[in-house]
Amino acid sequence: MTVKRALFLLLTAAFMCLPGVANAWWQNDWSYRKAITIDTTPKGANITESAGRVPLLIRLHPGNFQFDGLQDNGADIRFIAADDKTPLNYHVEQYDAVLGVALVWVDVPQFPAGAAQSVWMYYGNNKAPEGGKAADTFDPDYTLVYHFNGASGTPPKDLTAYGNNAQNAPARIVEDGIVGKAAQFNGTGPLNLPASPSLNVSAGGSFTFSVWVKPGALAPQTLLYSRRDSANALLIGLDNGVPFAEVDGAAGGANSPGPVRTPAGQPVAANQWTHIAVTADGKNITLYVGGKQYAQVAATLPALTSAAAVGGDVAGAPAGFTGFTGVLDELRLSKVARPAALIALDAMSQGAESKLVAYGADEKQSGFGFGYFGVIVKSVTVDAWVVIGILLVMAAISWVVMWNKAAYVGTVDKANGLFVRRFREVAGKHLVGLAHTDEKSEEGRRLRQSSMYRLYRAGVAEIHSRVDGNGRTVITAESIEAIRATMDATLVRENQRLSKSMVVLTIAISGGPFLGLLGTVVGVMITFAAIAAAGDVNVNAIAPGIAAALLATVTGLFVAIPALFGYNYLLIRNKNVTANMQVFVDEFVTRLAEAHRNPDHALAAD
Repeated sequence: MTVKRALFLLLTAAFMCLPGVANAWWQNDWSYRKAITIDTTPKGANITESAGRVPLLIRLHPGNFQFDGLQDNGADIRFIAADDKTPLNYHVEQYDAVLGVALVWVDVPQFPAGAAQSVWMYYGNNKAPEGGKAADTFDPDYTLVYHFNGASGTPPKDLTAYGNNAQNAPARIVEDGIVGKAAQFNGTGPLNLPASPSLNVSAGGSFTFSVWVKPGALAPQTLLYSRRDSANALLIGLDNGVPFAEVDGAAGGANSPGPVRTPAGQPVAANQWTHIAVTADGKNITLYVGGKQYAQVAATLPALTSAAAVGGDVAGAPAGFTGFTGVLDELRLSKVARPAALIALDAMSQGAESKLVAYGADEKQSGFGFGYFGVIVKSVTVDAWVVIGILLVMAAISWVVMWNKAAYVGTVDKANGLFVRRFREVAGKHLVGLAHTDEKSEEGRRLRQSSMYRLYRAGVAEIHSRVDGNGRTVITAESIEAIRATMDATLVRENQRLSKSMVVLTIAISGGPFLGLLGTVVGVMITFAAIAAAGDVNVNAIAPGIAAALLATVTGLFVAIPALFGYNYLLIRNKNVTANMQVFVDEFVTRLAEAHRNPDHALAAD
């Protein structure tokens, strides 16, 4: 492996230690992005059946998102599929950067089963318009979706494309819903739904009802949903906390044998959130509680075209049922029987954070991590930045020195190899034969790069300076020692050239960690001084400052470690070159002494 290649790999490894490099960016106008992984493997949510197209709830809070770089209303959020090319439909239910809360529904076209799938959340574009489209987030089989996220006294709005807005408002809107805000019911009046063709149910047709329920008290025959059309009826409710679904006229309208109700099971708890869903598939009425099948009865729906009510019975209904007292959230109606996997997924993902969704680190467009690393960088004080800046300059200088010295010693070593071969060829015949090499030729240019050739030239110059009146070279024992002294002086200068600038590496090795330690100590002192002044002692206040202070020490090690490796490598190479030069001086002087004792040697013929 060549020296330059080794240094290149060293620098590459150093940069790989920085936060992960990002892949292709969706659009350059967005500055940041976050990977959100949907994990249905056994290590995640362990979902083995396909749920199809799913509106997935994304909960953002300070534990998984920094809320930096967004518009005040979160309008610049975008969601992109795993291919980093396909935009996904979404809408924001709630966004509050001050409180650090955001609730976003993302349309996942094909929810994975037993696999992990990632989507990208992009943000950080002040010029971006609002991109959320609630109607496109839900598939066309959803006929009514209420988030109950409006103001008190305002009828809830339908988020689907059908626009089935409520005819009146619930008692009030409360803040502590299972997903953002929720609707409070006091048992005195239901929420009336419109008599819309999109909400009609045909005889034996399909249907799905789902809602989050938090009953204030467990009363008998409490209705969550009611729809009556003459003798036909569909009722969903709680009987002393026991969920039930009841149909009347299911087998032929007015000639039906009477109401059919799902079997009773365990009651739900008061003042606790529970997910309740009912499906009708043309064969069975199935009741789900908490995402799991609770009861089932063989029955079909009757034809229903009149208005429905939520939280009580419809107007003009016979006595026997009471209104609901408590809180409802995330009400949904569908004109199809939703699969059990989707109902289980809704209960899992909407109720609380689970292993289903994992949030990656925030990334800048440059590709460097913005999550934990961003917290550290933002907490670095001015004095630490000064130290880190000095260390980075030291690192750059040391890398330049290592590169130049490695290139120089490599060139000298190759040129010395060429010189030794040529010297062996001519020394036996003519000790100073190489002195007549044309230095303008290619071979001469390469020989000039050899330190041993420069030693040789110094020795030959001393030999040529000892010529008598007859033009003959006169070498005595004293002359040989003088020539050795001249060559030794040249060798010292060559060693100085090899060692030039190596002191920069020793400074980086020994000074880098100490300078980094200085920055860390000063940073920790400032952090504790600020905490003492504020009187707020907690780990959240201490940790960012200490982590930022330690960044100076890390930078010092980042300077010293490559310099240490490079210094040791260059030191060995320099020693090898020096040893070869010393051996050559001894060989040259020995051959010169031999020529002095033998007048017929080639030296005398020069």
